[in-house]
Amino acid sequence: MLENLDIANVLFLDIETVSGQPEYDDLTGSFQKLWQIKSRQILRKYDEEIEEDEAKKLYSEKAGIFAEFGKIVCISVGIVVRNPDTKQLELRLKSFTNDDETQLLKDFSQLVEQYYNNPNKHFFCGHNLREFDIPYVCRRMIVNQLPLPRSLNIAGKKPWETKHLLDTLELWKFGDYKHYTSLDLLTNVFGIPSPKDDIDGSEVGDVYWNEKDLDRIAEYCEKDVLAVVQLLLKYMRQSILEENQIVQVNKKTI
Repeated sequence: MLENLDIANVLFLDIETVSGQPEYDDLTGSFQKLWQIKSRQILRKYDEEIEEDEAKKLYSEKAGIFAEFGKIVCISVGIVVRNPDTKQLELRLKSFTNDDETQLLKDFSQLVEQYYNNPNKHFFCGHNLREFDIPYVCRRMIVNQLPLPRSLNIAGKKPWETKHLLDTLELWKFGDYKHYTSLDLLTNVFGIPSPKDDIDGSEVGDVYWNEKDLDRIAEYCEKDVLAVVQLLLKYMRQSILEENQIVQVNKKTI
């Protein structure tokens, strides 16, 4: 597949998620009980009661990775184009950030519907995209009662109907599904500058709820998108992008 891939038809993306509420104590009583059930599943204490303090700590650490208990605060995307003057590839990076998740998803959906809504031509690419980013986005769109773009309406689809979802984790497995390989590890394996030079995923919730710094989260998220682009280029046995080939795009254009 990668031999014939036109990278200009690929939308690279990464999402950042946080807990739906700042703290466990901010949840309604019913959601607290449901989180306690989820906590037992996470800790594999299926038949045991857990202390409330343990559930509180776990909520701060893990709630953001579950679409039922979390929300999206940033979606960063990247597209690769060929500069008509230099003939070089250029990566254009853009982030959608908003405290209002509904508006964030509407803005992202508008981009998808306008430019990437043909699953026979367009592709989405990310690391662990199939298991995390795309399902999370789709679930949160349903929670927010938003229509799914055609290319994201994948519920019940057969594997050959979702070939437009390029997962750099899955591509690395070559059929071996025993292990998870992080993006950070693969960037090191291929000599790609690591994106993890500021915060990491475990700190996003704190940066959002306590520092209220969406710009910092977006910068971190865009670095992951860049890393995925570089990784796919390595998979395709092409040269990675230099700093002068990377363009930051404002929120009104792409």
